[in-house]
Amino acid sequence: MLHRNVKGIINKKYHGVSMAKLKQQSLQKRDNELASANRQLEILSNGIFKNGELPTFAKKIKETNEFPLRPKKLEILQINLGYMCNQVCEHCHVDAGPDRKEIMTWKTMQRCLEVIKNTDAHTLDLTGGAPEMNPNFRRFVEQASKAGIQDFIVRSNLTILRANKKYHDLPEFFKKHRVHVVSSMPHWTRGKTDKQRGEGVFDMSITALKELNAVGYGMPGSDLKLDLVYNPNGAYLPGDQVSMEKEFKSALLADFNIQFHNLFAITNLPISRFLDYLIASENYEDYMYQLVEAYNPAAVKNVMCTNTISISWDGWLYDCDFNQMLGLKVASKVTHINQYNETILNDRDIVISQHCYGCTAGAGSSCQGTVTA
Repeated sequence: MLHRNVKGIINKKYHGVSMAKLKQQSLQKRDNELASANRQLEILSNGIFKNGELPTFAKKIKETNEFPLRPKKLEILQINLGYMCNQVCEHCHVDAGPDRKEIMTWKTMQRCLEVIKNTDAHTLDLTGGAPEMNPNFRRFVEQASKAGIQDFIVRSNLTILRANKKYHDLPEFFKKHRVHVVSSMPHWTRGKTDKQRGEGVFDMSITALKELNAVGYGMPGSDLKLDLVYNPNGAYLPGDQVSMEKEFKSALLADFNIQFHNLFAITNLPISRFLDYLIASENYEDYMYQLVEAYNPAAVKNVMCTNTISISWDGWLYDCDFNQMLGLKVASKVTHINQYNETILNDRDIVISQHCYGCTAGAGSSCQGTVTA
């Protein structure tokens, strides 16, 4: 049974607009109340958590003496170049899509470049939306690749490489700048992939992977790193990452002669469009029970917010990409890229809410996959 706090969302009607059309739009474009970060936080804070049916995340980590959650040494700078995307995936925590216009300006990018050149972090992680759709993407990559970062990641949805002729040369561009490509791939079958990401996504993704393989990405012994990301397409937790990687590699090699290096299994967090899906399918409370019951104290010690700073398209700083989407800025005197100071930032408490259960369930979850052995 859904709590009345969330049940009303299901009954909202979109007069004169077909369901197929709605699925091609972001929550923001639909004027859906879940486009509001405050509304999402309200749902996550009330109902089964407010009445004590489930413990809040803060209460849970107090039991294992991990409260307040504090950062360790900064290792990853994750920069969101904008929420615009050529896809509208039903699980997307960013609520990205073609109708999102939030794009990082070159001025903010220049400030990010200054930070990249002076950071102690070893990894730069560019994300979106589709980061490649930022008009200054190539210029930024060219300059950032000269900064001496050890691991330079671009998170690609793969289909962007085939979406328009202006992106067709990206595999060679990535190779030239030694970019580590991390690509979304929900499944090795067409049906499950297209169900989550849209009709035609699977075939375009396969073509893009073949093109990346053709220039050396993902091949055995190659230092051109190509990793895939798996998200469950329903209200359940991902399976064992090691086992899934073997299955993906075997199936993609046998069916398409495609190779890649690693598979990252990521838990869907109950925010934005995945929260909308959970509520609409009446799975919200059951899913939260799953997350809480699968809570793993060992995962708390390695959650990505302890070694990551997330920078939004407009330069604000967050503990992680998920907090960014909920508008939960860092609890620090330094809150914007224009004030950036790693020493001050490292002396803060990490901002948490109930969505954090997603990163601490089972083997844990991060943008780099599971966080426990």
